[in-house]
Amino acid sequence: MTQTPPPHPAHDLFANYRLSPGVADELFDARGQMRPVWKRFVERFARLSPAEITARFERADQYLRDAGVFFRQYSNDPLAEREWPLSHVPVILHETEWETICAGLRQRADLLEAVMADLYGPGRLVSEGHLPAELIAGSRQWLRPMVGIAPRGGHFLHVLAFEIGRAPDGRWFVLGDRTQAPSGAGFALENRMATGRIFPERFPRAHIHRLAGFFGTFRAALERLAQAPGGRERAAAILTPGPSNDTYYEHTYIARYLGLMLLEGEDLLVQDGQAMVRTIEGPQPLGVLWRRIDAAFADPVELDATSQIGTPGLVEAIRAGNLALVNALGSGVMEMRAMMAFLPRICEVLRGQPLKIPNIATWWCGGAEERAFVRDHAERMMIGSAYACDLPFDLGAATALGGTLRGTARASISDWLEAEGQMLVGQEAVTLSTTPAWVESGTGANRIEPRPMTVRVFAARDATGNWTFMKGGYARIGRSGDTTALAMQRGGAVADVWVVADRPVRQDSLLPRPEKGVRRASPGILPARSADNLYWLGRYVERTEDAIRLIRAYHLRLAATDNAEDARLRLLRGFLAGYGITTTQPVPGALIDRIEAARGCAAKVRDRFSTDGWAALADLARTARSMSQTAKPGDDAARAMSVLLRKITGFSGLVHENMYRFSGWTFLSFGRALERTDALAAVLATFADAKAPSGCLDIAIEVADSVITHQRRYRMERSRETVVDLLALDGDNPRSILFQIARMRALAADLPHARDNGRLAALSRAIVPIESLLSVAAPEDITTHRLFTLRAEVAEISNLVTQSYLG
Repeated sequence: MTQTPPPHPAHDLFANYRLSPGVADELFDARGQMRPVWKRFVERFARLSPAEITARFERADQYLRDAGVFFRQYSNDPLAEREWPLSHVPVILHETEWETICAGLRQRADLLEAVMADLYGPGRLVSEGHLPAELIAGSRQWLRPMVGIAPRGGHFLHVLAFEIGRAPDGRWFVLGDRTQAPSGAGFALENRMATGRIFPERFPRAHIHRLAGFFGTFRAALERLAQAPGGRERAAAILTPGPSNDTYYEHTYIARYLGLMLLEGEDLLVQDGQAMVRTIEGPQPLGVLWRRIDAAFADPVELDATSQIGTPGLVEAIRAGNLALVNALGSGVMEMRAMMAFLPRICEVLRGQPLKIPNIATWWCGGAEERAFVRDHAERMMIGSAYACDLPFDLGAATALGGTLRGTARASISDWLEAEGQMLVGQEAVTLSTTPAWVESGTGANRIEPRPMTVRVFAARDATGNWTFMKGGYARIGRSGDTTALAMQRGGAVADVWVVADRPVRQDSLLPRPEKGVRRASPGILPARSADNLYWLGRYVERTEDAIRLIRAYHLRLAATDNAEDARLRLLRGFLAGYGITTTQPVPGALIDRIEAARGCAAKVRDRFSTDGWAALADLARTARSMSQTAKPGDDAARAMSVLLRKITGFSGLVHENMYRFSGWTFLSFGRALERTDALAAVLATFADAKAPSGCLDIAIEVADSVITHQRRYRMERSRETVVDLLALDGDNPRSILFQIARMRALAADLPHARDNGRLAALSRAIVPIESLLSVAAPEDITTHRLFTLRAEVAEISNLVTQSYLG
């Protein structure tokens, strides 16, 4: 294809910006003139030196890394993540064009709602022949149990996304409708935050429509939808599949941004037709769920019986009118690619007008005429499953591309269409417009080049039920210059979409304007699952730190003696083996498992966890894995443990200093205190035992990080009495059992239902006697047997925590 240079290159970086004939471009119009909406941006961009451009782009990338923005990769590692692929140059559209786009998509949103209401209501579109009955009945997304259930609030669809592209003639068309659980709105916010680091100048920021107003409007709609009859407030929440989902980061980000609970299916139960949240204070009523899981998995009783992420009885709560879902269960049927073959005609039937923005030309191959057309024009078709909900260019969405079969057992497309026509759809292999993108050459000759793009537009209902549109969004940018939609399968990047006005725009914010006085919001409800993960996060972190100190003690002594059969080393090996840790590996796999267990707990409470804390845990895990490949026994392993120790104590410091003192912090702190108590009792029972080899008291003090404290406190040679006194009975030593027991008693007093009809609850009743006995004990009273008994008492305290709050 012949390419022509732009008529007015504004900068050397644009020297290679070649326009392709027959392809629309966002920077230049059909006459080759720069679009006015881009001019001021290009003028300012052209003033930047290559070094300054690189620095600004790195600033944005660093923001995304610091903010923890990632896209989950599906792999054997449930925590595998990859960095968010930001395309640093935004897509810029004028607000007049954006309003035209939104007007067309508003019509489409109303059409999708009307089709949903019919499919789960009277079914006239099928009975009158506008939709094939076999197509709808064959879709896994059409959920028969939901037929006849009127949605609470009157609407099936509350939030939508549309993937659109620009055709060669400059008009827009729809590539796909996202109705099931639309993703990307949170990532659009983060894209905007990142590009704000690249272009901090007043212009263009003052002329760019902000995104916060969209979210504020939708939050108000959710709050109204959640209200019970009579105006009683009930909770609103986001329902997520969990950390293994590819867009889990977005779920946590939006939950924090909007102040919503982030729940998983196990957080919910249904009682007498009412959905309830399991919390540390008992079940609490729920009014609305913003669903981010596929509908079939929502209820294993009435929908997919194999689902392990749903809530039994959820459909019952919806049927009773006590729970609103955003969007309704079964809305995924509107994403079915074959639906696009019928929407243009349905719009004329239901609305009496054509679609203002057409969708990609689509033919369902269940009819002989359509099947023949697709067969005769296969070279410019994307052919795939009629029931697929992927966008046409998503990897795996099409089985035949450009007349070439991929992965079918058929000898030809013609045979395939004849045999399976009702299951197939053909869609035009459209040409996309191009937009400026930053291309790194690898040689330092970085430049701006055109790349194909699509734009995702987000719509949501306001509190009155009308559609409102995000004034911006995000664009998918192709990796190569190939402008066919097929090229988007090869992946690429995402860009911010600026909707620009001719004059400064209103600077919306999600935060209310300040009033006289200050109103503090409640920390909110703490689901029992969140409390459980915070509690075990505290335990796993403490357990990891304890293991690191023990492994370091082993390798320091191995380096000093060079005798693996030293009595102290044998005792240390046996002690570690009791926890599944082998010393044959300088950085044992069991240690890495403990770190990953902590990360797993933290991942499940990302909405309640600081970005810095998460980054610190991730860095700890990366470092441990790296060191496991290189560390050698002895001094090298000891140095590795010292590095890991500094990193995990840094994480602990972040949590202690920065985490808000709400009930979640209480559970995390309680978990740490309990685990440290158990670890100290185990260390003392082993290394302060009368039969322990010489030098083991030093190990106990070293592992308890109390060497200097012992020197200052006793000014005498170590003995079992001084070590036990310091590590078991000193109430001022944070590394003592008594200190941690007292801490647990204080933390238990801050938990809900700490008193039962005026007397201490069971948890406190279990802790107080232990604290009392230790407070009056002498070192000689703390025998090895007493320490083992103490460990059993600590285990019972853990059971009481679970029974009282986490079960």
